[in-house]
Amino acid sequence: MRDPHEQGAYGFCPFLRLTGVPCPGCGGLRAVHLLTEGELTAAAGSNLFAVSLVVVLVTAWAVWTARRARGVDARFLTWSSRTVVVAGVLVGAFWVVRLTPWGAWLAP
Repeated sequence: MRDPHEQGAYGFCPFLRLTGVPCPGCGGLRAVHLLTEGELTAAAGSNLFAVSLVVVLVTAWAVWTARRARGVDARFLTWSSRTVVVAGVLVGAFWVVRLTPWGAWLAP
C-alpha cells in the first residue's frame, strides 16, 4: 500500500527521534517490505536481525503446521526463561555491533 522507503510514510522511530541513535528495529519495516518483493539482499541490508526473525518465525510456523496436520497438539512457540535471555543478548549484541564503525554495514 505504502512504500516504507518514502520519508514519513509510516511515521518515525521515537527512540531515534529522542536519542539520535537507531534502535535494533530501525529498518525492520523496510526489510519486511523488501522481503515481500523477493529482494533478500536488500532486505538484509535494511535490517539483518528482522530478516533472521522472519526466517525463524516462518520455520516455526511450518513446523507447527506439520505437527498439527499429523494431529499432534503442538504449541506454536514456547518461551523458556533461557530463550528470553538468549534473545535479549542477541538483540543487544546486534544493536551494539551495528553502532560501531566495524559493524556499520548493519546500520539501517
